[in-house]
Amino acid sequence: MIRIGCAVWAYPGWVGDLFPPGTRSSEFLKLYSRQLTTVEGNTTFYATPAPATVARWAAETPATFRFCCKLPREVSHAGPLAEKLPQARAFVERMQGLGERCGPFFLQLPPGYGPARRADLERFVAGWPREVELAIEVRHPDWYLPVGEAPLMELLERYRIGRVIMDVRPIRDPNDPGGALLDDARERKPDVPLRPLRSSGPTLVRYIGHPDLARNAPFLDEWAARITEWATTDSNIYLFMHCPDEAQSPHLCRQIAARLHGLGAPVAAAGDSPPEAPEQLGLFG
Repeated sequence: MIRIGCAVWAYPGWVGDLFPPGTRSSEFLKLYSRQLTTVEGNTTFYATPAPATVARWAAETPATFRFCCKLPREVSHAGPLAEKLPQARAFVERMQGLGERCGPFFLQLPPGYGPARRADLERFVAGWPREVELAIEVRHPDWYLPVGEAPLMELLERYRIGRVIMDVRPIRDPNDPGGALLDDARERKPDVPLRPLRSSGPTLVRYIGHPDLARNAPFLDEWAARITEWATTDSNIYLFMHCPDEAQSPHLCRQIAARLHGLGAPVAAAGDSPPEAPEQLGLFG
């Protein structure tokens, strides 16, 4: 099953578009989860939510919705990973309050964490709870060279860990002069090559779209064909659509969903829509 979502659920600029006019911020998650089927839990990178907050997130979302929570920065960005296993397990236990809505966890390694630290990475994944799904995003350029990539994929395969696939091509065209939005995105997002490699773990794709939506068409066509093929043997695919102009992210979700539906791919259906949701915004119905 293919689930599609954005990086966040609480973007005020979606009021009047993804959300009905007049929507309060307290309603964002409930309405988001009736239109889309997953979300990157980026907020958990900065702060672990209280148990009551986790329970509220579960109560506000359909049972078919999935949170892919990013491990806190005190785990991923504060020295050797293996030393942070107790904190990682405590975080997993906290987020499992989501119940079946808890999707794969997401570990984003910092740019300075390269293949020289592979032994530390292996100690971490060896201590990770085997029954809990995890996907890892690497940013150091040496992970994308054969000398780093082959051992990485072997490690992920052995421990059934997914590799987060990042596609930044839409914002990296050297012939595109860009502007403030693109300049900011190029500064924040890693400049890494597309490597559509999967392991036996969950498949997470992070697509960084161009704010001029028309420029995304060839990339979305390519991704729709690739994901449709993957879905014939992979039942655990998560596709996250980013955009430097966050207002456009749901539109990218809609565009990739339409392509996947057109190819007959198994796209997860969103939960029951709230009665006042604008009809034109139903993405998967």
